[in-house]
Amino acid sequence: MTANAYDLIRKTAVDVIESQKIDPQRDRVAVERVVGSVVDDYQRKAHLGDQRALHDPGEMIGRVIRSIVDFGPLTDVLARPDVEEIFIEGSRVSYIDGSGQLRAIAVPTTDAENRQVVNRLLADTDRHLDTASPIVQARVLADSARMTAVIPPISDQLSATIRRYALRNESLPSLVELGAMTPAAAGFLWAIMQTGLSVLISGPPGAGKTSLLSAMMTAAPPTHCLRCCEEVRELHVPIVHGSYYEARPPSLDGEGEISLRDLVKIVLAMRPDRIVVGEVRGAEAFELTRAVNAGCGFACTVHANSAPDALNAIVNAALMAGENVSEPIVRRVFSSSIDFVVHLDRDSLPLPGSDRLRRQVMEIMAVVPAMRDDFSAEPIFVREAIGRPLDWTGLFPSEQTTAIINRSLPPGLDLKAILEGRANPS
Repeated sequence: MTANAYDLIRKTAVDVIESQKIDPQRDRVAVERVVGSVVDDYQRKAHLGDQRALHDPGEMIGRVIRSIVDFGPLTDVLARPDVEEIFIEGSRVSYIDGSGQLRAIAVPTTDAENRQVVNRLLADTDRHLDTASPIVQARVLADSARMTAVIPPISDQLSATIRRYALRNESLPSLVELGAMTPAAAGFLWAIMQTGLSVLISGPPGAGKTSLLSAMMTAAPPTHCLRCCEEVRELHVPIVHGSYYEARPPSLDGEGEISLRDLVKIVLAMRPDRIVVGEVRGAEAFELTRAVNAGCGFACTVHANSAPDALNAIVNAALMAGENVSEPIVRRVFSSSIDFVVHLDRDSLPLPGSDRLRRQVMEIMAVVPAMRDDFSAEPIFVREAIGRPLDWTGLFPSEQTTAIINRSLPPGLDLKAILEGRANPS
Protein backbone atom coordinates (compact mmCIF):
# COMPACT_ATOMS: atom_id res chain seq x y z
CA MET A 1 0.00 0.00 0.00
CA THR A 2 2.87 2.41 0.88
CA ALA A 3 4.50 1.80 -2.50
CA ASN A 4 1.20 2.62 -4.25
CA ALA A 5 0.79 5.76 -2.13
CA TYR A 6 4.33 6.83 -2.99
CA ASP A 7 3.77 6.33 -6.72
CA LEU A 8 0.50 8.28 -6.59
CA ILE A 9 1.92 11.16 -4.52
CA ARG A 10 5.07 11.40 -6.60
CA LYS A 11 3.17 11.39 -9.92
CA THR A 12 0.73 14.04 -8.65
CA ALA A 13 3.60 16.24 -7.40
CA VAL A 14 5.51 15.92 -10.69
CA ASP A 15 2.38 16.85 -12.66
CA VAL A 16 1.89 19.96 -10.53
CA ILE A 17 5.57 20.93 -10.79
CA GLU A 18 5.46 20.59 -14.58
CA SER A 19 2.18 22.50 -14.88
CA GLN A 20 3.63 25.35 -12.79
CA LYS A 21 6.87 25.24 -14.80
CA ILE A 22 9.02 24.85 -11.68
CA ASP A 23 12.68 23.97 -12.21
CA PRO A 24 13.45 21.35 -9.52
CA GLN A 25 17.18 22.00 -9.73
CA ARG A 26 16.84 25.75 -9.16
CA ASP A 27 13.79 26.10 -6.92
CA ARG A 28 13.89 23.43 -4.26
CA VAL A 29 11.70 25.50 -1.94
CA ALA A 30 8.88 25.50 -4.51
CA VAL A 31 9.23 21.72 -4.90
CA GLU A 32 9.03 21.26 -1.13
CA ARG A 33 5.90 23.42 -1.05
CA VAL A 34 4.21 21.41 -3.80
CA VAL A 35 5.11 18.03 -2.30
CA GLY A 36 3.96 19.10 1.16
CA SER A 37 0.65 20.26 -0.29
CA VAL A 38 0.15 17.01 -2.22
CA VAL A 39 0.86 14.90 0.90
CA ASP A 40 -1.53 17.02 2.98
CA ASP A 41 -4.23 16.54 0.36
CA TYR A 42 -3.57 12.79 0.35
CA GLN A 43 -3.91 12.63 4.11
CA ARG A 44 -7.20 14.59 4.05
CA LYS A 45 -8.66 12.10 1.58
CA ALA A 46 -7.37 9.22 3.68
CA HIS A 47 -9.13 10.54 6.76
CA LEU A 48 -12.36 10.61 4.74
CA GLY A 49 -11.90 6.89 4.14
CA ASP A 50 -10.87 7.04 0.47
CA GLN A 51 -7.47 5.45 1.12
CA ARG A 52 -5.16 4.35 3.90
CA ALA A 53 -3.44 7.20 5.77
CA LEU A 54 0.33 7.51 5.80
CA HIS A 55 2.04 6.37 8.98
CA ASP A 56 4.80 9.01 8.62
CA PRO A 57 3.88 11.90 6.28
CA GLY A 58 7.22 13.61 6.94
CA GLU A 59 9.15 10.57 5.75
CA MET A 60 7.01 10.44 2.60
CA ILE A 61 7.62 14.14 1.91
CA GLY A 62 11.38 13.65 2.23
CA ARG A 63 11.35 10.57 0.00
CA VAL A 64 9.39 12.29 -2.77
CA ILE A 65 11.54 15.43 -2.61
CA ARG A 66 14.72 13.35 -2.88
CA SER A 67 13.25 11.60 -5.89
CA ILE A 68 12.41 14.86 -7.67
CA VAL A 69 15.29 17.13 -6.64
CA ASP A 70 18.15 14.77 -5.80
CA PHE A 71 18.73 11.14 -6.77
CA GLY A 72 15.78 9.55 -5.03
CA PRO A 73 16.61 6.49 -2.94
CA LEU A 74 20.18 6.62 -4.23
CA THR A 75 20.84 10.10 -2.83
CA ASP A 76 22.54 8.94 0.37
CA VAL A 77 24.60 6.15 -1.17
CA LEU A 78 25.82 8.43 -3.99
CA ALA A 79 26.96 10.95 -1.38
CA ARG A 80 28.95 8.44 0.67
CA PRO A 81 32.70 8.74 0.03
CA ASP A 82 33.35 5.15 1.13
CA VAL A 83 31.16 3.60 -1.60
CA GLU A 84 33.30 2.30 -4.45
CA GLU A 85 30.71 0.92 -6.83
CA ILE A 86 26.92 0.96 -7.17
CA PHE A 87 24.91 -1.65 -9.07
CA ILE A 88 21.39 -1.07 -10.39
CA GLU A 89 19.43 -4.06 -11.69
CA GLY A 90 15.84 -3.06 -12.38
CA SER A 91 14.37 -2.14 -9.00
CA ARG A 92 17.26 -3.62 -7.02
CA VAL A 93 20.20 -1.46 -5.91
CA SER A 94 23.35 -2.74 -4.20
CA TYR A 95 26.78 -1.30 -3.60
CA ILE A 96 30.34 -2.16 -2.55
CA ASP A 97 31.57 -0.14 0.40
CA GLY A 98 35.13 0.56 1.52
CA SER A 99 35.36 -2.85 3.18
CA GLY A 100 34.70 -4.61 -0.11
CA GLN A 101 31.37 -5.97 1.11
CA LEU A 102 28.37 -6.09 -1.22
CA ARG A 103 25.37 -4.52 0.50
CA ALA A 104 21.79 -3.57 -0.45
CA ILE A 105 20.43 -0.09 0.13
CA ALA A 106 17.97 0.17 2.99
CA VAL A 107 15.18 2.07 1.20
CA PRO A 108 12.90 0.52 -1.44
CA THR A 109 13.20 1.54 -5.09
CA THR A 110 11.34 0.97 -8.33
CA ASP A 111 12.60 0.40 -11.85
CA ALA A 112 11.10 3.73 -12.93
CA GLU A 113 12.81 5.62 -10.09
CA ASN A 114 16.17 4.11 -10.89
CA ARG A 115 15.78 4.91 -14.58
CA GLN A 116 15.06 8.50 -13.60
CA VAL A 117 18.24 8.57 -11.48
CA VAL A 118 20.27 7.31 -14.44
CA ASN A 119 18.73 9.94 -16.74
CA ARG A 120 19.44 12.67 -14.21
CA LEU A 121 23.08 11.56 -13.95
CA LEU A 122 23.32 11.75 -17.74
CA ALA A 123 21.65 15.17 -17.91
CA ASP A 124 24.96 17.00 -17.41
CA THR A 125 26.72 14.96 -20.11
CA ASP A 126 26.43 14.70 -23.89
CA ARG A 127 25.32 11.06 -23.65
CA HIS A 128 21.79 9.71 -24.01
CA LEU A 129 20.14 6.45 -22.99
CA ASP A 130 17.16 5.52 -25.15
CA THR A 131 16.05 2.92 -27.67
CA ALA A 132 18.35 4.45 -30.27
CA SER A 133 21.31 4.30 -27.85
CA PRO A 134 20.56 1.46 -25.40
CA ILE A 135 24.16 1.31 -24.13
CA VAL A 136 25.97 4.29 -22.67
CA GLN A 137 29.17 5.10 -20.79
CA ALA A 138 29.70 8.52 -19.28
CA ARG A 139 31.52 10.50 -16.62
CA VAL A 140 29.00 11.55 -13.97
CA LEU A 141 28.81 13.21 -10.55
CA ALA A 142 31.09 16.10 -11.54
CA ASP A 143 33.55 13.71 -13.19
CA SER A 144 33.99 11.76 -9.95
CA ALA A 145 32.55 8.50 -11.30
CA ARG A 146 32.04 6.47 -14.45
CA MET A 147 28.62 5.07 -15.26
CA THR A 148 27.86 2.23 -17.64
CA ALA A 149 24.15 1.67 -18.30
CA VAL A 150 22.20 -0.73 -20.51
CA ILE A 151 18.45 -0.90 -21.14
CA PRO A 152 16.11 -3.25 -23.07
CA PRO A 153 16.20 -4.70 -25.64
CA ILE A 154 19.94 -5.20 -25.02
CA SER A 155 19.29 -6.19 -21.39
CA ASP A 156 16.07 -7.58 -19.92
CA GLN A 157 15.83 -4.62 -17.53
CA LEU A 158 17.72 -1.48 -16.58
CA SER A 159 21.27 -2.54 -15.71
CA ALA A 160 23.78 0.08 -14.59
CA THR A 161 27.08 0.30 -12.75
CA ILE A 162 28.41 3.52 -11.21
CA ARG A 163 32.08 3.27 -10.36
CA ARG A 164 33.78 5.88 -8.23
CA TYR A 165 37.24 6.99 -9.26
CA ALA A 166 39.45 5.94 -6.37
CA LEU A 167 43.03 6.99 -5.72
CA ARG A 168 43.24 8.51 -9.19
CA ASN A 169 45.93 11.01 -8.14
CA GLU A 170 48.10 8.45 -6.36
CA SER A 171 51.89 8.43 -6.53
CA LEU A 172 54.27 5.50 -6.36
CA PRO A 173 55.35 6.37 -2.77
CA SER A 174 51.74 6.52 -1.60
CA LEU A 175 51.08 3.09 -3.12
CA VAL A 176 54.09 1.83 -1.17
CA GLU A 177 52.51 3.23 2.00
CA LEU A 178 49.30 1.35 1.19
CA GLY A 179 51.27 -1.89 0.88
CA ALA A 180 50.72 -2.29 -2.87
CA MET A 181 54.44 -2.75 -3.52
CA THR A 182 57.89 -2.40 -1.98
CA PRO A 183 60.10 0.70 -2.24
CA ALA A 184 62.42 -1.24 -4.56
CA ALA A 185 59.55 -2.16 -6.91
CA ALA A 186 58.30 1.44 -6.85
CA GLY A 187 61.80 2.67 -7.64
CA PHE A 188 62.00 0.21 -10.53
CA LEU A 189 58.68 1.45 -12.00
CA TRP A 190 59.84 5.04 -11.53
CA ALA A 191 63.02 4.22 -13.46
CA ILE A 192 60.98 2.69 -16.29
CA MET A 193 58.95 5.90 -16.59
CA GLN A 194 62.11 7.94 -17.13
CA THR A 195 62.49 6.08 -20.43
CA GLY A 196 60.39 5.42 -23.53
CA LEU A 197 59.95 1.76 -22.61
CA SER A 198 56.45 0.31 -22.88
CA VAL A 199 54.44 -1.09 -19.97
CA LEU A 200 51.31 -3.23 -19.84
CA ILE A 201 49.38 -3.15 -16.54
CA SER A 202 47.06 -6.10 -15.96
CA GLY A 203 44.69 -7.47 -13.35
CA PRO A 204 41.06 -8.31 -12.63
CA PRO A 205 38.42 -5.59 -12.16
CA GLY A 206 39.01 -3.51 -9.03
CA ALA A 207 42.65 -4.57 -8.62
CA GLY A 208 43.99 -1.02 -8.86
CA LYS A 209 45.17 -0.89 -12.48
CA THR A 210 44.03 2.69 -13.09
CA SER A 211 45.49 3.84 -9.77
CA LEU A 212 48.88 2.35 -10.66
CA LEU A 213 48.76 3.84 -14.16
CA SER A 214 48.03 7.25 -12.60
CA ALA A 215 50.96 6.86 -10.22
CA MET A 216 53.30 5.87 -13.03
CA MET A 217 52.18 8.83 -15.15
CA THR A 218 52.97 11.09 -12.19
CA ALA A 219 56.51 9.65 -12.22
CA ALA A 220 57.14 10.60 -15.87
CA PRO A 221 59.54 13.52 -16.43
CA PRO A 222 57.76 16.82 -17.17
CA THR A 223 59.64 17.04 -20.47
CA HIS A 224 58.00 13.82 -21.76
CA CYS A 225 54.99 14.33 -24.00
CA LEU A 226 52.12 12.14 -22.76
CA ARG A 227 49.06 11.62 -24.97
CA CYS A 228 46.34 9.91 -22.97
CA CYS A 229 43.38 8.26 -24.75
CA GLU A 230 40.33 6.83 -22.96
CA GLU A 231 36.85 5.59 -23.79
CA VAL A 232 35.54 7.46 -20.75
CA ARG A 233 38.06 9.59 -18.92
CA GLU A 234 39.21 8.31 -15.54
CA LEU A 235 42.80 9.57 -15.39
CA HIS A 236 43.30 13.08 -14.02
CA VAL A 237 47.06 13.37 -13.53
CA PRO A 238 48.31 16.91 -14.27
CA ILE A 239 50.31 16.79 -17.51
CA VAL A 240 52.94 19.44 -18.22
CA HIS A 241 53.52 18.39 -21.83
CA GLY A 242 50.70 16.58 -23.62
CA SER A 243 46.95 16.21 -23.22
CA TYR A 244 43.91 13.98 -22.64
CA TYR A 245 41.53 12.69 -25.31
CA GLU A 246 38.14 11.07 -24.83
CA ALA A 247 36.21 8.96 -27.34
CA ARG A 248 32.81 10.15 -28.53
CA PRO A 249 29.81 7.92 -29.27
CA PRO A 250 27.74 8.45 -32.42
CA SER A 251 25.01 11.07 -32.34
CA LEU A 252 21.33 10.19 -32.55
CA ASP A 253 21.59 10.08 -36.35
CA GLY A 254 24.56 7.71 -36.17
CA GLU A 255 27.14 10.30 -37.18
CA GLY A 256 30.18 11.81 -35.50
CA GLU A 257 31.59 8.78 -33.66
CA ILE A 258 35.24 9.02 -32.63
CA SER A 259 36.47 5.67 -31.38
CA LEU A 260 39.35 4.91 -29.06
CA ARG A 261 41.16 3.46 -32.06
CA ASP A 262 40.70 6.76 -33.89
CA LEU A 263 42.24 8.62 -30.95
CA VAL A 264 45.30 6.37 -30.76
CA LYS A 265 45.77 6.75 -34.51
CA ILE A 266 45.52 10.54 -34.25
CA VAL A 267 47.96 10.98 -31.35
CA LEU A 268 50.56 8.86 -33.14
CA ALA A 269 50.97 11.87 -35.44
CA MET A 270 51.38 14.28 -32.51
CA ARG A 271 54.93 13.35 -31.56
CA PRO A 272 54.25 11.65 -28.21
CA ASP A 273 57.01 10.25 -26.04
CA ARG A 274 54.42 7.90 -24.58
CA ILE A 275 50.87 6.99 -25.54
CA VAL A 276 48.68 6.14 -22.56
CA VAL A 277 45.52 4.11 -23.11
CA GLY A 278 43.33 3.86 -20.01
CA GLU A 279 41.96 0.45 -20.90
CA VAL A 280 42.64 -1.65 -24.00
CA ARG A 281 39.67 -3.76 -25.02
CA GLY A 282 39.52 -3.81 -28.80
CA ALA A 283 40.89 -2.62 -32.11
CA GLU A 284 42.82 0.25 -30.54
CA ALA A 285 45.43 -2.36 -29.58
CA PHE A 286 46.37 -2.73 -33.24
CA GLU A 287 47.27 0.96 -33.42
CA LEU A 288 49.70 0.42 -30.55
CA THR A 289 51.69 -1.88 -32.84
CA ARG A 290 52.30 1.22 -34.97
CA ALA A 291 53.83 2.97 -31.96
CA VAL A 292 56.90 0.81 -32.52
CA ASN A 293 57.45 2.39 -35.93
CA ALA A 294 56.69 5.84 -34.53
CA GLY A 295 59.47 5.38 -31.97
CA CYS A 296 57.32 6.09 -28.93
CA GLY A 297 56.49 4.01 -25.90
CA PHE A 298 53.10 3.26 -24.47
CA ALA A 299 51.45 2.42 -21.17
CA CYS A 300 48.03 0.82 -20.94
CA THR A 301 45.85 -1.46 -18.83
CA VAL A 302 44.12 -4.69 -19.76
CA HIS A 303 41.88 -7.10 -17.88
CA ALA A 304 43.69 -10.39 -17.27
CA ASN A 305 44.20 -13.00 -14.56
CA SER A 306 48.00 -13.17 -14.87
CA ALA A 307 50.89 -11.43 -16.59
CA PRO A 308 51.13 -14.07 -19.39
CA ASP A 309 47.36 -13.82 -19.89
CA ALA A 310 47.74 -10.06 -20.32
CA LEU A 311 50.07 -10.57 -23.28
CA ASN A 312 47.57 -12.93 -24.91
CA ALA A 313 44.74 -10.48 -24.17
CA ILE A 314 46.39 -7.57 -25.96
CA VAL A 315 47.20 -9.77 -28.97
CA ASN A 316 43.58 -10.91 -29.17
CA ALA A 317 42.41 -7.30 -28.90
CA ALA A 318 44.69 -6.27 -31.76
CA LEU A 319 43.34 -9.08 -33.95
CA MET A 320 39.85 -7.63 -33.46
CA ALA A 321 40.90 -4.78 -35.77
CA GLY A 322 40.47 -7.19 -38.67
CA GLU A 323 43.47 -5.82 -40.54
CA ASN A 324 44.28 -9.13 -42.21
CA VAL A 325 47.43 -9.47 -40.14
CA SER A 326 48.17 -12.94 -38.82
CA GLU A 327 48.42 -13.72 -35.11
CA PRO A 328 52.12 -14.72 -35.30
CA ILE A 329 52.98 -11.33 -36.76
CA VAL A 330 51.03 -9.46 -34.07
CA ARG A 331 52.72 -11.55 -31.39
CA ARG A 332 56.14 -10.82 -32.86
CA VAL A 333 55.45 -7.08 -32.93
CA PHE A 334 54.22 -6.98 -29.33
CA SER A 335 57.04 -9.21 -28.09
CA SER A 336 59.48 -6.61 -29.37
CA SER A 337 57.46 -3.55 -28.28
CA ILE A 338 56.16 -4.45 -24.80
CA ASP A 339 59.02 -4.23 -22.35
CA PHE A 340 57.32 -4.93 -19.02
CA VAL A 341 54.06 -6.34 -17.64
CA VAL A 342 52.92 -5.35 -14.15
CA HIS A 343 50.20 -7.62 -12.77
CA LEU A 344 47.96 -6.73 -9.81
CA ASP A 345 45.37 -8.58 -7.78
CA ARG A 346 43.11 -7.90 -4.79
CA ASP A 347 41.52 -9.67 -1.85
CA SER A 348 38.08 -11.12 -2.43
CA LEU A 349 37.16 -10.07 1.13
CA PRO A 350 38.85 -7.77 3.66
CA LEU A 351 40.89 -9.32 6.42
CA PRO A 352 39.12 -9.84 9.78
CA GLY A 353 39.19 -6.56 11.66
CA SER A 354 40.03 -4.56 8.53
CA ASP A 355 37.72 -2.25 6.60
CA ARG A 356 39.48 -2.31 3.23
CA LEU A 357 40.63 -4.72 0.57
CA ARG A 358 44.31 -5.12 -0.19
CA ARG A 359 45.29 -4.30 -3.77
CA GLN A 360 48.83 -5.39 -4.49
CA VAL A 361 51.34 -5.78 -7.28
CA MET A 362 51.81 -9.52 -7.76
CA GLU A 363 54.47 -9.57 -10.47
CA ILE A 364 56.65 -7.30 -12.57
CA MET A 365 57.78 -9.22 -15.63
CA ALA A 366 60.31 -8.25 -18.28
CA VAL A 367 59.30 -9.29 -21.80
CA VAL A 368 62.25 -10.59 -23.78
CA PRO A 369 62.12 -10.56 -27.60
CA ALA A 370 61.92 -14.18 -28.76
CA MET A 371 63.16 -15.85 -31.92
CA ARG A 372 59.84 -17.67 -32.34
CA ASP A 373 56.41 -16.08 -32.73
CA ASP A 374 55.59 -16.03 -29.04
CA PHE A 375 56.45 -14.26 -25.84
CA SER A 376 59.42 -14.95 -23.64
CA ALA A 377 59.57 -13.32 -20.24
CA GLU A 378 61.58 -13.16 -17.03
CA PRO A 379 60.13 -12.21 -13.61
CA ILE A 380 61.86 -9.26 -11.95
CA PHE A 381 59.58 -9.05 -8.88
CA VAL A 382 57.25 -11.81 -7.67
CA ARG A 383 54.71 -12.12 -4.86
CA GLU A 384 53.54 -15.68 -4.13
CA ALA A 385 50.13 -14.61 -2.78
CA ILE A 386 48.25 -11.55 -1.54
CA GLY A 387 49.81 -10.49 1.73
CA ARG A 388 53.15 -12.23 1.05
CA PRO A 389 56.31 -10.20 0.35
CA LEU A 390 56.98 -8.81 -3.13
CA ASP A 391 60.53 -10.06 -3.67
CA TRP A 392 63.14 -9.14 -6.23
CA THR A 393 64.13 -12.33 -8.05
CA GLY A 394 67.74 -11.22 -8.44
CA LEU A 395 67.28 -10.95 -12.20
CA PHE A 396 67.82 -7.83 -14.30
CA PRO A 397 66.10 -6.88 -17.55
CA SER A 398 68.09 -7.61 -20.71
CA GLU A 399 71.44 -5.89 -21.17
CA GLN A 400 69.96 -3.56 -23.77
CA THR A 401 66.97 -2.61 -21.59
CA THR A 402 69.15 -2.11 -18.51
CA ALA A 403 71.43 0.18 -20.53
CA ILE A 404 68.44 2.23 -21.72
CA ILE A 405 67.24 2.67 -18.13
CA ASN A 406 70.66 3.57 -16.78
CA ARG A 407 71.14 6.22 -19.48
CA SER A 408 67.87 7.84 -18.43
CA LEU A 409 68.64 7.97 -14.69
CA PRO A 410 70.18 10.98 -12.90
CA PRO A 411 73.97 10.93 -12.51
CA GLY A 412 75.14 8.67 -9.68
CA LEU A 413 72.04 6.46 -9.82
CA ASP A 414 71.81 3.07 -11.51
CA LEU A 415 69.29 0.25 -11.80
CA LYS A 416 71.32 -2.13 -9.66
CA ALA A 417 71.16 0.24 -6.67
CA ILE A 418 67.39 0.61 -7.12
CA LEU A 419 66.71 -3.15 -7.33
CA GLU A 420 68.95 -3.87 -4.36
CA GLY A 421 67.06 -1.27 -2.31
CA ARG A 422 70.07 0.98 -1.85
CA ALA A 423 68.34 3.87 -3.64
CA ASN A 424 64.72 4.98 -3.53
CA PRO A 425 64.24 7.63 -6.24
CA SER A 426 60.44 7.33 -6.50
